[in-house]
Amino acid sequence: MKIIDLEYGDPRLESDLLPVLRELRPHLTPELFAEVQDRGRVQGLRFTAAYADGGQCVGAAGWRIVHNTSSIRKLYVDDLVTAAAARSTGVGHGLLAHLERHASDEGCFELNLDSGTHRTAAHRFYLRERLDIVAFHFTKELKSPDGEAARG
Repeated sequence: MKIIDLEYGDPRLESDLLPVLRELRPHLTPELFAEVQDRGRVQGLRFTAAYADGGQCVGAAGWRIVHNTSSIRKLYVDDLVTAAAARSTGVGHGLLAHLERHASDEGCFELNLDSGTHRTAAHRFYLRERLDIVAFHFTKELKSPDGEAARG
């Protein structure tokens, strides 16, 4: 397996990473993904892809370094997904290890992520990877000015 950070503008973001990312975020169209990249880039959004030995993208991570008052500096994982056909083969472990190295290199005090309450298999994986459940995440869905749901 080969894990690489994809730079902004790399065509593999759409051709390789997006199809895997859509397994977790099915609402992402190529256009919406491009918009998220454009706007997220100024917030430090980055993407990492995991490739199988045969060259197929089998894992995707979206992440950023965040400075805030609670953690001071942390690596926040927006997205972490392994393609369904490649689950339980070490892809998620490899991606997390890669992100931990980034966090260490950046002097972060934490690596953290949010996970939907219904994703129990993912939770088992995170606990095996020694991530702890330390908070509740609260959400209130907002409508855009035209009355539509804010997300795609």
